[in-house]
Amino acid sequence: MPTTTPEHDDRVAKMTFLEVYPHYVEKVEKKGRTKDELHQVINWLTGFNDKQLKKYIDKPATFEEFFQHAKLNSNAHLIKGVICGYRIEDIENPLTRQVRYLDKLVDELAKGRKMEKILRTE
Repeated sequence: MPTTTPEHDDRVAKMTFLEVYPHYVEKVEKKGRTKDELHQVINWLTGFNDKQLKKYIDKPATFEEFFQHAKLNSNAHLIKGVICGYRIEDIENPLTRQVRYLDKLVDELAKGRKMEKILRTE
């Protein structure tokens, strides 16, 4: 598995949640899941409530800013596997790893995984 480069990490940090969020919604809805389920997953990972999340949906904040304000779930380290060609647990840059956690949760939701498993409650 390749490890991320500083350029990759920088690009991830500068992406805005606003530009990626519609792709998350489209991905899960195309597979029969709902925006509410997506929000549940994002809220679980970040600790944001719906009002806080809406702020990031409505204004262009970078992923760096997004995750600076997040209170990562204590079970986030249980999110493992490969996403976008990278093994999550091998990503050294903390911000890139957090963004890939989110990508992985969205991917699991879109693939029809049970919510209890996605939220690492089992």
